Amino acid sequence: MEPDITTDAWVPDAAVRRRPREALVVQKFGGSSVADPVSIRRVAHRVLEARAAGRRVVVVVSAMGDTTDELLDLANGVTPFPSARELDVLLSAGERISTALLALALTDRGVSARAFTGPEAGLVTDGTHGKAHLVDVNPRRIRSFLRQDGIAVVAGFQGESRSTKEVTTLGRGGSDITAVALAAALGAAECEIYTDVAGVYSADPRVVPAARKIPSLTSEEMLELAAAGAKVLHPRCVEYARRFGVVLHVRSSFTQEPGTLVLPDRRSVPGEPVELEQPIVTGVTADPNQAKVTVTGVPDAAGAAARIFRLVARAGVRVEMIVQNAGTLGSGRTDISFTVPAEHGPAVVKLLREAREHVGFLAVDRDEEIALLSVRGFGMRQGHRVFPRVLAALARAGVNVEMISASEFRIAVVVRADALARAEDAVGEAFSATWAEVPALV
Repeated sequence: MEPDITTDAWVPDAAVRRRPREALVVQKFGGSSVADPVSIRRVAHRVLEARAAGRRVVVVVSAMGDTTDELLDLANGVTPFPSARELDVLLSAGERISTALLALALTDRGVSARAFTGPEAGLVTDGTHGKAHLVDVNPRRIRSFLRQDGIAVVAGFQGESRSTKEVTTLGRGGSDITAVALAAALGAAECEIYTDVAGVYSADPRVVPAARKIPSLTSEEMLELAAAGAKVLHPRCVEYARRFGVVLHVRSSFTQEPGTLVLPDRRSVPGEPVELEQPIVTGVTADPNQAKVTVTGVPDAAGAAARIFRLVARAGVRVEMIVQNAGTLGSGRTDISFTVPAEHGPAVVKLLREAREHVGFLAVDRDEEIALLSVRGFGMRQGHRVFPRVLAALARAGVNVEMISASEFRIAVVVRADALARAEDAVGEAFSATWAEVPALV
């Protein structure tokens, strides 16, 4: 069995023995960070800085710039109905190109670097093309190359099906998931996610001028943020990091300033302990890519709602918010509304219409002119002042609330899409002083 380089029992080869054993870091660079040769050389410089600081480095890269979209356009130019399998073969080429180019740039700097595809890096998935899930990670070849004092450059977004041995892609956020999975498997001290922004912000600074960068937060808080529409990290990536205790560091590819640390739990967050009895609002996020599905005339009986959401779940669609109205007296029927990602709205409506007689409801429709605004923090449901403050801010801005839900980490409201920017600005301003008062907590 191959020795595990993450344990103290590992005896380094001669090339590594000349310097003390150092921490391992996994660095992930997104498409904007490797968009052209100049950017790739900049990334190579950043990687070598980590190496010069005495760290072993594994790098995960996305496809260059808009390469993935361009490849999709090519496929759609050939056929309006490309097969998922062939798309995976096509799209995985984007990451392979950027991986090879970065390895070449590093080699040109005089270091040993090698490009690895997802399958070569030991990423094993189920057989679902286009949105595969990891079932095993065995970075045997990466470990071997690290023992030779090399820098491993891995293609993100892809793996190999356990059953068919064919290339698969991991779907949205796939390169982030690749990086976190390798960090967990290799026992990395940290997984650095490099993007075109300086970290995670309390709100979109383009909309809310008072927004500020969050120095640190927990995985749970980041999950709420990501699920609420923040684009910095995909929820799957954050959940993987939380499950395996991986520390994430979200930072900019273009500056040296520290970014945002995403830590496994609040005990790891620098600063004073947090009293959850005192609610703290850490930020506001907006998600315009939502649709509201309304099912009317649902039998007001046990099991009817379950049949609806069982169908939605089988389609692999995430439901964000659910509201069931009180049944009309004597009618025996009620209405159920729920939100889904806008891209899945038409498919969900079609699916439910086909099952109308089976479920027994009267009609189903969708509304794509809605958006989701989330106020996040912790101890949210225990704060009797948070709800009124949110609603008062929206009222002052003339924004009507159509749906509302709350958890310990988030209050979410559905508003009209054309009122989203106004709502985000109003709520952001209402809590901006709170962000300034608790810098150690966010």
